[in-house]
Amino acid sequence: MSVIDVHTHGIGGYDTRTTDAEHLLRIAELHGAAGVSEIVLTLYPAPIRVMRASMAVVREAMARQKGRPALSRTGSVSDTSAPPPARIRGVHLEGPFLNPVKCGALNAMTFLEPSGERLHELIEGFEDMVKIITVAPEMEGAARLIREMADAGIVVSMGHSAATYAEAEAGFHAGARGITHLFNAMSGFHHREPGLAGFGLLHPGVYVEVIADPYHLHPKTLELIFRTKGHDRILLVSDTVRETTSLTRKQGVTDRHGTLLGGCLTLTESARRLQEEGLLTGEVRRYIVENPGRYLQNA
Repeated sequence: MSVIDVHTHGIGGYDTRTTDAEHLLRIAELHGAAGVSEIVLTLYPAPIRVMRASMAVVREAMARQKGRPALSRTGSVSDTSAPPPARIRGVHLEGPFLNPVKCGALNAMTFLEPSGERLHELIEGFEDMVKIITVAPEMEGAARLIREMADAGIVVSMGHSAATYAEAEAGFHAGARGITHLFNAMSGFHHREPGLAGFGLLHPGVYVEVIADPYHLHPKTLELIFRTKGHDRILLVSDTVRETTSLTRKQGVTDRHGTLLGGCLTLTESARRLQEEGLLTGEVRRYIVENPGRYLQNA
């Protein structure tokens, strides 16, 4: 059974914004210790040269992981009692084709208007390891770019977006398959305009990421998701960041202004929390094993 987290930026003092592949291997070890089998390392939007440099470091970490025997926490190869590191599956590019008005904790100055030329410049040579790209579907040129990415076998997720319901639907019909951290950094549900969140809840074909720590979604919002959304389209994700440690569980991960920077629980901790608090509907393996495995199929 492979437990898969499709959205993590880092954990325990380590981050995908690094030039050292060992930092990424340490992220994999920390997630593995928490019971996660596979991770898709999520890169922040940045200048294209910076994102490409980050992808090169991920590629190095993936190569080193393949050639490295699994070590226990004591460093012994022979001790197999410790969980193995999570396998790095590839990268999730959270940007740069996003809407600045819904930047959340991301740096809006690095966002770019969608274009095939910029996409080519961004991922050339890394096509095999780019698994997911988050795009704001309402941006000019986004529909054409979504179609191009989907045709290339990349999973397109809609997020950091002010899209209307109709614009979200157009993005889906262009080839988008998912929605990044539902309700967070997007147009919310309004009775006269359901927005991207409303589309995510109501369309049976689109997958939705759900950050299930105690801070990103109200318990009744979680209840709404699990009562409304098809259980085969819900993806629990951690969205953990460098600052995520055991100390953040009681206070969340925020900047000095109180803006949420990321999730405070690993994927397995989030699932356990939902079960213990009676917030989870259905069998948990759907949301952390079966659904993410199907979501990434052929990516």
